[in-house]
Amino acid sequence: MFGNIGFPELILLLAIALLVFGPKKLPEVGRSIGKAIREFRRTSEEIREKIEEEIELEELKEVEAETHPSSPPQEKPSSESQEKTEEVLPEVPPETPEETREDEEEKKVSG
Repeated sequence: MFGNIGFPELILLLAIALLVFGPKKLPEVGRSIGKAIREFRRTSEEIREKIEEEIELEELKEVEAETHPSSPPQEKPSSESQEKTEEVLPEVPPETPEETREDEEEKKVSG
């Protein structure tokens, strides 16, 4: 908006301010304008920082949601998948003769 003010325009603005406010009040008005500009810049910087923080938080939430889904869908194993699992598992080695005798004795006692 005021980015293209040159030296002649600045001199014209100062001359108008001198005529409107007078030589006694001009330094006081300049200080007031300077304080207002500093406060405006400080406030706009704080707002910009808060917006950036919020954007970063949203991005972190999105990344976290992508990497850690809340509850992945769980499939119930069907009879076909159980058969496949049984086929993939290695066979259990046969029992030793001692284990077989112990099992037979336990069956006789309990049965």
